[in-house]
Amino acid sequence: MAHGRKALKSLFLTAALAATGAAAEDTAEPGISIELSAAEAADGACKLSFVVQNSHAKDVEQAVYETVLFGAQGQVARLTLLDFQDLPAGRLRVRQFQFPHACADISRVLINGAATCTGGGLPDGACSRGLRLSSKVMELAG
Repeated sequence: MAHGRKALKSLFLTAALAATGAAAEDTAEPGISIELSAAEAADGACKLSFVVQNSHAKDVEQAVYETVLFGAQGQVARLTLLDFQDLPAGRLRVRQFQFPHACADISRVLINGAATCTGGGLPDGACSRGLRLSSKVMELAG
């Protein structure tokens, strides 16, 4: 019987934690999420694919991020501006950029910040505050 109570208590605790986590996600600060989803070789170059989502209530008309690619030895290999274009509110977008480097020669990507962020009714810093970064292929930092 004690084992059954422990299992039931554990189940309730798991459910409570899950509910708390879901509530925290629902109340998260609106912002932009950028995931580095893929890196693939393309004729001696590297094509990086990003999945981007705008969780603001308003559309972002243009989002341009200053981005740094680091080489295999950790050195700065390229400083560039990536134009993610328009980001409609609540919708996913995929953007691809090609660089004249082999993917194996890129050790990490740094998003320095938003160089441009335009859109009617957006709060100040809409593309920088609440910026969430993740990666499935290499380190993505901000």
